[in-house]
Amino acid sequence: MIKMFINGAAISLLAMAISSCANNVEAEPKTHLKQDTPSVSRVWQYPHGARNAVSITFDDARASQLDIGVPVLDKHNVKATFYVMPGPVAQRLAQWQAVALNGHEIGNHTASHLCTGNFQWLRQQNQGLEQVDLQWLRDDITKTNNYIENNLGVTPRSFAYPCGNTFVGRGIEVKSYVPLIADMFSTGRTWLDETANDANYTDFSQLTGIRIDGMTFAQIKVTLDALRFSNSWIILAGHEVGEKGIYTIDAEALNALIKYLKDPANGYWLDTVDNIATFLKNNRTEPN
Repeated sequence: MIKMFINGAAISLLAMAISSCANNVEAEPKTHLKQDTPSVSRVWQYPHGARNAVSITFDDARASQLDIGVPVLDKHNVKATFYVMPGPVAQRLAQWQAVALNGHEIGNHTASHLCTGNFQWLRQQNQGLEQVDLQWLRDDITKTNNYIENNLGVTPRSFAYPCGNTFVGRGIEVKSYVPLIADMFSTGRTWLDETANDANYTDFSQLTGIRIDGMTFAQIKVTLDALRFSNSWIILAGHEVGEKGIYTIDAEALNALIKYLKDPANGYWLDTVDNIATFLKNNRTEPN
């Protein structure tokens, strides 16, 4: 997806930074903020008495998700959210149809996977979000919805912003496409965020996504612990599944993660993005 290098040391430092931020957030001045009563007074609870919710998500409809990731998920009877694009799905259509039929969530990740043109793989194609407008993007997303509906038999309710970018245009002409996603989908997920979603406050069209690529289970657990504030919803985002790499979660790490999250003693509710979002919309107090 994005061509960048993140080694194990950097990932560990990121997890430490997240933990430090979580531990020290109360020390920051709040005199300029309106107090959000609903986030303080919880009048609902996650299913099965869980303290926190977690969704496991994957982007791009990559082959290793079918070959390695889905078997791990199915072994544990866990449903994930897959944000897909028509091109890769068409290459393995029968397998993706089986994924949808098996109850995994299928979300929209656009047809073009257009990100900021600062990425050199897009510069080589003279493409970038800076060069398009909202109507162009709506057409691209609609084309993907139509493909998913016609070929996988589901209507996508969830969207993931490619590269986590949420804009089109340049300078004073820049426009957010978050309102477009809010109009077309129940949820939109970003990427490379530093915090989980406050279930009583989060904007469903800008759900945070936490990277799991290149991380061991121990490193992922450090991140989970750092983001485990009251009723938080942690959305984990990955790409390849196989041997640990820059854009790959190791299959054993994924297996260990699922076992940990499924253990009732650890207090997590593990489900798809749409299932958790629907529960929250039906149960939480709307934020001020």
